[in-house]
Amino acid sequence: MGPLPDVMAAAVYQSPGVIAVEERPVPRPKPDQLVVRVHACGICGSDIHQLRDGWGFQPGAVAGHEWSGTIVALGDDVTGWSVGELVVGGASPRCGTCRRCLEGKPSQCEDRNAMITEHTDGAFAEYVVARAGGVLRLPEGLAPRHAALAEPMAVALHGITRSNVAPGDTVMVFGAGPIGALSIAALRSMGVEEITVVEPHEGRRRLAADLGASAVVDPADLEVFPTWEPERLSSRAVHVVLECSGHRAAIEAGFNQLGRGGILVMVGAGIDHPTFDINRMILNELTVTGSFVYDLGGFERALELLASDGFPADLLIDPADVTLDGITDALEGLAHGRIAGKVMVVPEVRA
Repeated sequence: MGPLPDVMAAAVYQSPGVIAVEERPVPRPKPDQLVVRVHACGICGSDIHQLRDGWGFQPGAVAGHEWSGTIVALGDDVTGWSVGELVVGGASPRCGTCRRCLEGKPSQCEDRNAMITEHTDGAFAEYVVARAGGVLRLPEGLAPRHAALAEPMAVALHGITRSNVAPGDTVMVFGAGPIGALSIAALRSMGVEEITVVEPHEGRRRLAADLGASAVVDPADLEVFPTWEPERLSSRAVHVVLECSGHRAAIEAGFNQLGRGGILVMVGAGIDHPTFDINRMILNELTVTGSFVYDLGGFERALELLASDGFPADLLIDPADVTLDGITDALEGLAHGRIAGKVMVVPEVRA
């Protein structure tokens, strides 16, 4: 490959819901970094909150963390990598020495904030810079477009790990957006057959059924119970609820769908906080837990699953890729449920 160009196009956050395509300098790698030409970058639920809703994002920043691409430049100290290799962005760094890291729980690294020493722009751009130790090779035969699902797949797998689900258990997934859909596909791949999906939007309901959900229901059809009936169980009671929407009503309804000894895993983020009937929790010994980012080795597992025979990666990705100037419309479509699958942003690299 030839020398890097001087400038590139990038989708730059201006204010909530306002994203402009601007010309930015192409990043140059520091000694321990590499530069990647972006093939595809998925739009994440956190991108919706940050770019559309303005959650804690600073004007001038470039989002995008679910990416795949080709290495085009190496820092002076980088070994083990070559220009031209296909890679995906991996997990952010963890200290590896704190109690939680030594327990194999990198998502709860006690020094995780200190490990991120500086902000770098994301991959809603033609090029992105990354730590050489923070990327992974694509398995043989895995298309870069499919490989860009690695990060959200790792998130979905961590939620499943937190649930302790096993074949023979019954599961209810709230929200068939990208994480919910990936969770359905992953559950089916591990032999879980009884999967009920709760989703109000028709396109996502169809996607859930195509992915192998055993039942797809509207939220309005769920039973919820008053506080004076803490031991009354839903006719659809399940062992595990994976709450992937982040909506208060869904979280509270999901809590009411647990059978005795059940576990609710909160995967989706939201700002409208739920309330739980503590007597229902106590009498039925229910567990409510969170799920944040990834398992140890989660990206490797995600790539292996995505590359496995028969995995429905094409179903999980919206067929219409968007360019940098289409991100705003895609965010709206995802936020309102008009788009069912993962949207891939494909930057247009200049000749």
